[in-house]
Amino acid sequence: MTNKGLVILLWVFFVHCAGIYLFTSGFLLTRLSLSEATHCSDGSCTVPPTHKRAVVLIIDALRFDFVTPYPPDPPSPYHHDILTLPRELTLSRPQHSFLFNAYADPPTTTLQRIKGITTGTLPTFVDLGSNFGASSIEEDSIVKQLVTAGKNIAFMGDDTWLSVFPDSFAWNMTHPFDSFNVEDLDSVDNGVIKHLFPLLMDSSKPFDFLIGHFLGVDHVGHRVGPDHPKMKAKLTQMNDVLRNVVELLDDDTLLVLLGDHGMDTSGDHGGDSVLETSSALWMYSKSKPLTSQRTAIPSGLLDYRTFPKTQQPWRRVQQIDLVPTLSLLLGLPIPFNNLGTVIPELFWRNKHGSHLHEAIDLNTLQVKSYIEAYRASSAGSELDDAWDRLDGLWSTARDTSKHTPANSLVLQSRYIQAVLSTCRGMWAQFNPILMGMGLASLSVAAVASIMLFSSFSNEAEAEWLSSPSRFAIAIARALAGGASMGMVVYLGLQRDLDGIDALHCVVFGCVIGSSLWTIISSSNASFKLTAIVSIPFLIPILHSLSFLSNSFTFWEDRSLQYFTITSIVPYIFVGFRGTEGRLRARIIGFSLLFAVSTRLMALSTVCREEQQPYCHVTFYASSSLPEPPLLILSMALPAAMVIPWAIRYILSITRSDTGAARLYFPWVFAPSLIASTVFWLVEWMDSKGIVEDGSMPISLRTIRSWIARFAGAWILIAGGSLWGLRPLCMDIRIAANESKDKKKQVTVIGFANAFGAPYLLFWSIAFAVIYLSMQLTAQVVMVLASIALLALCEVVDSVRDVEMQQALFAQNPSAILNKGPSSYRSTPLKFADIIPIALLGLHTFYATGHQATLSSIQWKSAFVLTSTVVYPWAPGTVILNSFGPIFLFAGMAAPLIAMWNRSPNSVGTMTNKKTDEPQSTVDIDTQVEKETLLASLGVMLYYELLLLGAATSSAILRRHLMVWKVFAPRFMLGASSVLAVDLGVLIGYAAGVRHVCKSIVTVFGAKKA
Repeated sequence: MTNKGLVILLWVFFVHCAGIYLFTSGFLLTRLSLSEATHCSDGSCTVPPTHKRAVVLIIDALRFDFVTPYPPDPPSPYHHDILTLPRELTLSRPQHSFLFNAYADPPTTTLQRIKGITTGTLPTFVDLGSNFGASSIEEDSIVKQLVTAGKNIAFMGDDTWLSVFPDSFAWNMTHPFDSFNVEDLDSVDNGVIKHLFPLLMDSSKPFDFLIGHFLGVDHVGHRVGPDHPKMKAKLTQMNDVLRNVVELLDDDTLLVLLGDHGMDTSGDHGGDSVLETSSALWMYSKSKPLTSQRTAIPSGLLDYRTFPKTQQPWRRVQQIDLVPTLSLLLGLPIPFNNLGTVIPELFWRNKHGSHLHEAIDLNTLQVKSYIEAYRASSAGSELDDAWDRLDGLWSTARDTSKHTPANSLVLQSRYIQAVLSTCRGMWAQFNPILMGMGLASLSVAAVASIMLFSSFSNEAEAEWLSSPSRFAIAIARALAGGASMGMVVYLGLQRDLDGIDALHCVVFGCVIGSSLWTIISSSNASFKLTAIVSIPFLIPILHSLSFLSNSFTFWEDRSLQYFTITSIVPYIFVGFRGTEGRLRARIIGFSLLFAVSTRLMALSTVCREEQQPYCHVTFYASSSLPEPPLLILSMALPAAMVIPWAIRYILSITRSDTGAARLYFPWVFAPSLIASTVFWLVEWMDSKGIVEDGSMPISLRTIRSWIARFAGAWILIAGGSLWGLRPLCMDIRIAANESKDKKKQVTVIGFANAFGAPYLLFWSIAFAVIYLSMQLTAQVVMVLASIALLALCEVVDSVRDVEMQQALFAQNPSAILNKGPSSYRSTPLKFADIIPIALLGLHTFYATGHQATLSSIQWKSAFVLTSTVVYPWAPGTVILNSFGPIFLFAGMAAPLIAMWNRSPNSVGTMTNKKTDEPQSTVDIDTQVEKETLLASLGVMLYYELLLLGAATSSAILRRHLMVWKVFAPRFMLGASSVLAVDLGVLIGYAAGVRHVCKSIVTVFGAKKA
């Protein structure tokens, strides 16, 4: 028979996915790529070359302060004053060597920066997702211009280049290496060195353009951070490589060294902080001077910036300025889509600056051609607001009769910079109609979810059982009807629906049609808002509204502490009103345990850039040393040993630590957790270099990989098999009865928590799997979160008992003395009971070292099961690390609240609320399935409200200065959180709840009313 609850949850999951799809289709920015290329057979679009060849060396994540002559104060002994050759030659040979602080446009990921330094264009926010699935570049680029000119290109290093330029490099001079194995600090660099120097020493010079992409510095940053001896060793190696390269350069070869982006204090990147966008750029010519110092370059062409914690301003350029500069130095046309400006110093070769005039004139004409082509394209309307201003700047810049030569240079440069600035803002384009459709879908789905929760909260079990198949058919019909209406609307208005296709309309119709049917069908006699609207309901409302403020969004991890502890306060008041001392002590004691556990979790922090200087990193040893603090190193193993004991202790309260629990927790669960902790301890030893390479017959990397595999396989195979075959945590004892009837006495041990205990076993399997992907600090946090969860279960159950006693006493004071089934009916679950669970999931997300920022992704977790990137294991463990806390403590934990301390006889005699007549037969698991559905709907609703708040703030503030820094990442977290919760709920309900209920029914059968 179709399960009514599962149908409802699947429908809610669908409308969430549909709302996210519609909103993101209109919100995430895009950029139209033009396929035109710059070409001229007569050479009029370029200048005579200064060099025949170029060697471009990229040191991934080479931050500017790694090479500057004036490092920040205080300098780091591990990454400052180590790579010194660029500054030495710049100071000693100022006409031949130039060192710049190059601004790398965010997102600061390698693929996007490769596109920028070859095409001269800007990335977009949505491009970030393609960093793991690169596609070839179709736009004009310096690589394409080299190929068109018949030049030979040699390549070695990061294999991302082959993804974007698959057919551009000479086959016999192409040596790619895996780019995602951040555990390997040396193989890529050694491979580049192996193939680089033979080409440089070859007297025939078989290459015209050589690209060498080193990855070691980036990998050291990801693995151990910049403040580590391994960073010093890697920068020393790079300095030695550069010295050898400089010695081997001939007079016709230009050397370019750059970092594709920087890195933050912990060694990560991807965002737009100053440290992530400040990259090094060094250009060197061995014999031919690149500039003349006879006269000064007009100051209006030069930009100087002061790097954080330094005193000396330094010359700053845009990283994309390399594209037109390098193109003209090699005698190539500037790529058609370029938005960079030629670097003036490299073309100032006489006192009149004639070479610079020629170069910047070509540069300005190229940018003008591009912007006119974009204006004439299908996306040209994006330029409407800025076109008159740009046209005026163009006319002023080209009217040379009214300006001195120096002013003319400045005006042309400002025109290019104005176009660049316009495009940066212009490509934050949105489709307001699609965004509105997404917001409407999420809003109406939220109303439908509220109606469902309220309706089912007041629906009798007899009504709950009625016609689940008919219910599924009705929802299917509503979906089909909505889809049909959406298609009709599309066919009638498709000419007016710019950027909206048939799929958008069909999906929108499905959501609106099915949601309206749900709202109407839920508005019956049993519908009451009291089950959901209460004072605690203000928490999700305030939480959602807080996203309209960038400050509250910055500090969401702190406000969550107060929301979480506040959510438990109403239970304490109930405890004080309790008439029974035992229940009063349980409520207050476990409430305090919940509050203390969540407060201790909050001590683990990672900091956003915007939180400085008011935030102190405690998740790691320091903000620049991404390893566990010493206190955590001492606590991690004891914590892994304590939590199995703590769970068994809680179960022992209801004597549910028997049956499957007796075998599972000490022999399956505990060994898996201990092995997971040992894995991260060995990883720490490997990172610290405590055991020297080669001193053991088996490397630490191999040892820890097998430890992790054991931890994962043991909990999944042994734990899954045990739970699947015998999930119940009960023992049945039969003893002889000495009474006259001689009947045997049957005692069921663990009966009081018959539903909750086996589901806890199921939940703990997922806990152990996610625990494996977590670093040591996060593991300790997860232990605290699990204690908080169990404490909350005890609080909610005790409050339920108090409310039940109060209700019974209000009806009939003598009924409270009757322990028969009919007097033991518990009160229905309320939305306020779900709020602490929802908050605990998000609180655990932040406490396990995450933030709503790209740079907080913990890439170390990709190498838990394997020493290299292996699909699907590497991305799978990263996803578990990132969203596992929300999936586990919000999604999968929601049914546990409803099932905790539920026994098969807690349903009692059922009556039909409409007729007030007894129901003939009710399954003993009916109320549990209904309550777990309510818990599941409640937590899905909470996260849907957060997503709606984040989406609304992103839509309203889409022109805000910090939309891509603050509001868009929070929306992405909101969408990912909703999906994580929905999947957790579906797995928990479909697999966990149903299997437990089926096992209970098998043992105890149906209960007759």
